[in-house]
Amino acid sequence: MEGDIGGKSIAQLSVLIQGGALDPIGLAEQTLDAIANFRDQSVFVSLTPERARAEAEASSRRIREGRSLGVLDGIPIAWKDLFDLEGKVTTAGSTVLAREPAAQADAAVVATLKAAGMVVVGRTNMSEFAFSGLGINPHYGTPENPASTDVPRIPGGSSSGAGVAVAAGLVPVAMGTDTGGSIRIPAAFNGIVGYKGTRGRYAMQGVYPLSKSLDSLGPLCRTVQDAVWIDAAMRGLTLPSIARDEIWGLRLVVPETVFFDDVEDGVVSAFENALCRLQDAGAIIRRQAFPIFSELFELMAAKGPLVTAEAFALHRSRILGPDAEQMDHRVVARTRLGEKTSMASYIDILNARERMIAALATMIHPDEFLVSPTLPHVAPPTAPLVTDDDLFAKTNSKTLRNTLIGNFFNWCGVSIPCGTGDAGMPVGLLLSGLPNTDEQLLSMALAVEETVRG
Repeated sequence: MEGDIGGKSIAQLSVLIQGGALDPIGLAEQTLDAIANFRDQSVFVSLTPERARAEAEASSRRIREGRSLGVLDGIPIAWKDLFDLEGKVTTAGSTVLAREPAAQADAAVVATLKAAGMVVVGRTNMSEFAFSGLGINPHYGTPENPASTDVPRIPGGSSSGAGVAVAAGLVPVAMGTDTGGSIRIPAAFNGIVGYKGTRGRYAMQGVYPLSKSLDSLGPLCRTVQDAVWIDAAMRGLTLPSIARDEIWGLRLVVPETVFFDDVEDGVVSAFENALCRLQDAGAIIRRQAFPIFSELFELMAAKGPLVTAEAFALHRSRILGPDAEQMDHRVVARTRLGEKTSMASYIDILNARERMIAALATMIHPDEFLVSPTLPHVAPPTAPLVTDDDLFAKTNSKTLRNTLIGNFFNWCGVSIPCGTGDAGMPVGLLLSGLPNTDEQLLSMALAVEETVRG
C-alpha cells in the first residue's frame, strides 16, 4: 500500500494489515520516518528503530503465514519515558537518571503488548518525574500542541509527548500514566481520547512511580474502540470482553461542586452542547452537589496532598542533594512541599481517603456515571508559563483540579473530544466511573462517543 498512514486509528490500520494491503514492515518504516522528519523533535526522547524493525518483520512473517496474533499485530506503539524497555535507560523525563543502568527487561505491560504483536517505536517526552500537568520540560524540550493555530501552546502533562504523538498522527496509540490527570489532561488539550484505568487494573512492574497510592495506566489514542482493544491486550485477553452499550437510558450525573469553578465560557458551552446531544439521544442526566469534593481540597490544605508526600519520600535524596541542581526547579519546589507532611498526617490522609471513597459510593446509583468537563480551560500559551513561576504554579494547580479528584477516589475515566473553546482549541468531556467499573465505563463510552463528538 502506498500513501500516508498518519492519523489513522488502530482499527483503520488493523484492517489494512490483516487484509494484506499494508505490511507491518512498511508501516514501521513510515512511522519512524514520520517521527524523524516531524517539525517538533521534542515529542520523543528516544527511538527504537532496531527493535521496531525486528518486531515488524516478525509480525509480517506471522501474517503472511496465516498466524496473526490478532487485531494489534503489527500496530506501532510509543511508550511514555516511565516504562522500562529492555536494554534502554528509563529517564522519566529527567537527565539525572541518564547515568542509571539500562533496564534488564521490559515493563510487564510492555511485554504483554509485545505478545499481542505490537511494535515499539520509541519513548515519548513527559514532565520531569511526571510531576506536572502542563507538560513543560526544560531538559528535552516542550512538545507543541498540534491543535494550536496562533501561538505555541502547552501539550498537557505529564504524558505530553504521548498526547502530541497521537494528535499529530505520528502513532495510533501511546501509553501514558495518570497520577493526577496525566492521561486525561493531554487527551483533552490535544483533542484525542484518553483512558485511565482503575488503579491496579494493570501490572505496574517496571513502571517508574510517582505516587504508588495514586498511579494508574492507560492509552492515549484516536477512538474509544482503540482504547478497548488496548485494554483487553494489556490484561492478556485475545479479544475484548466489552460490548457496546445503548445511549437510551444511560444514567449520567453532572457534579456541580468544584468541577465548574472558574471554568472558561467556551469550555462550558462545548460541554453543555454535548450534554444536550446526549439527552436528545435518550441519556438520563441529572445534576448534583457533592460537598465531599470540597472536603478533599480542605483535607489537602490541612494535611498536604497525598501525591507530594509520596513523591517526597521517593525523591528525598535527590532533591536534598546535588541532583536538585540538574532538575526542573519547579518540580523540586513542588516535591519539597511533601516534606511538610508528617507521618501522622500521612496516615490521616490515607484513613480519610478510605472513608471518603466508601462514602461517595453511597451517593451515586450503581448504574450511574459522572460526566464533567475534563479541564476548566483549553491549552494556554507556553511562553508565559516558562518565564513566570507563579503563573506556572497557579495554572498547574487549576489544570490538575478536576482530574485529580478521580485519582483520589480511584475512579476510572475516559476523556472524549466534545468541541472547541477559546482560540479554537479542543475541549474534552470526561466520563468517570467508581472503582473497578471499567468494563461498564468503556461500554458506555463506546455508545456515546459519536454523539459526544457531535
